[in-house]
Amino acid sequence: MISARDDVMVGLDRASSPVEWRISEGLVAYETALALMEMRAAAIAGGVASELIWLLEHPPLYTAGTSAKRAEVIEARFPVHPAGRGGQLTYHGPGQRVVYVMLDLKRRGQDVRRFVATLEEWIIRALANFDVAGERRADRIGVWVRRPDKGAAREDKIAAIGVRIKRWVTLHGVALNIDCDLSHYAGIVPCGVSDPRYGITSLADLGHAVTLAEIDAALRREFEHLFGTVARGQAAADRLVPSFPAT
Repeated sequence: MISARDDVMVGLDRASSPVEWRISEGLVAYETALALMEMRAAAIAGGVASELIWLLEHPPLYTAGTSAKRAEVIEARFPVHPAGRGGQLTYHGPGQRVVYVMLDLKRRGQDVRRFVATLEEWIIRALANFDVAGERRADRIGVWVRRPDKGAAREDKIAAIGVRIKRWVTLHGVALNIDCDLSHYAGIVPCGVSDPRYGITSLADLGHAVTLAEIDAALRREFEHLFGTVARGQAAADRLVPSFPAT
């Protein structure tokens, strides 16, 4: 029986100031992203920086959350990075939109379960723009799509979610598969889910040709419905990631 976890509350309290929305072009090294995210989260907690949504892509790599098991690295085809977030192992790579979410839950409600459910709802609503029915599950965090074409009770994950909360500021976030190489997931047990009924998919795998720009526009639109206003004029791409400002 499918348990969809539909009883959760979604939507956070609105902050008084807009959230910065930043898109980086090219492939951002994971170490660089992690360091910049930590710096920005600390600045948000200290009250000297605005909240931030950061959209990017990584080169092929695996990240290990705090519950990751060494035995679930089947073949380390790419570097494995300790992430410090919750969850287990996942893959990042070109064709996947990674969204790092740095929000201040002191201002938005100190409810981590509601925050995670709202991230899921954000992705579900963005996918609906492309006629893809994403769903949440009670026993599997992330966003899933039913795959009757593969057989009864088959489902694939299209978006992974992993977060960390530090001084009530959120870090890490969401990875949405658009047109990535799904064979790269074979090197790990993704998110610790080994049941053969559950796989990994992408928009391209589902037959939807969608660009990053189209996804980003849908994400921004649906974000504002759930989280509040995005600062205008700050959606331009960052070409010099190492110079990413803290404020």
